[in-house]
Amino acid sequence: MKTQGHVFKYPDNVDTDVIIPARYLNTPNAAELARHCMEDIDTDFVKEVQPGDVMVAGWNFGCGSSREHAPLVIKTCGTGCVIAKSFARIFYRNAINIGLPILECEAAADAIAAGDEVSVDFDTGTIHDITTGKSWQAQPFPPFIQNIIAKGGLLASLKEG
Repeated sequence: MKTQGHVFKYPDNVDTDVIIPARYLNTPNAAELARHCMEDIDTDFVKEVQPGDVMVAGWNFGCGSSREHAPLVIKTCGTGCVIAKSFARIFYRNAINIGLPILECEAAADAIAAGDEVSVDFDTGTIHDITTGKSWQAQPFPPFIQNIIAKGGLLASLKEG
């Protein structure tokens, strides 16, 4: 599984209330929720994001409440991957459960700039900054987790057997 797109860059400690503000959680519609993704930190994100684009962030991305709406809206916006120095543990698990590809790679998160074009190979964990020509190696998920993500999340993978 691979993705390629332009980078949106965020700082350390981006919490779930920033990813999807709680004031919008009164709808179960993922597409409606996604229209508000990142709006409190990046008002242009939902206007500019294209399928396959990549979020790059610092430490502890997705901290805060345990709502699975946060990775869901990132995925629903078309984001192909989130690369961070580290993820809050509950966000990490929720991302896998809903099928949002994520990778931890401190060096890549430090070096990649907003607007760069990046390609990511999830099978190998290779992150390549097409803009600068630099590459990094993240730890890929084991095949059974890659399968969950590829099938769209835990429930979808269980339904397929």
